[in-house]
Amino acid sequence: MTQLTGQPTTDDDVVHLTVPADGGYLGVLRTATAGLAARLQFALDEIEDLRIAVDEACAMLLAIATRNAELECRFAVTDDALTIEVTVPTVRGATLPAESSFAWKVLTALTTSAAAKAADGRATISLLTRRASGY
Repeated sequence: MTQLTGQPTTDDDVVHLTVPADGGYLGVLRTATAGLAARLQFALDEIEDLRIAVDEACAMLLAIATRNAELECRFAVTDDALTIEVTVPTVRGATLPAESSFAWKVLTALTTSAAAKAADGRATISLLTRRASGY
């Protein structure tokens, strides 16, 4: 699987958040997602879709995270898109759900594109959403 890239960003356009890899902290990532998408003037339904997609991606990663891990989230903002990369250290032999799984169907339905990679004991899910035209 490949990693997504949007338009070039500057350091000012990137937000990094690190939270414990625990479902109780996902609200922080959902709130950050909504705030950044609102900054880009995404429509309300696009913002909600992104919040759900981030939640789903994190749920996939939490299922394979090592004990006491931290979930790292990188938000890259461009003029018309938001790229979100969520990374976690994984237990030995962990695999992400297949791209034919329901979870991946949800991610691809809610975002412009989604990708994942797992290597060197870490897994990353990348989500790219472009603002609908006309806003």
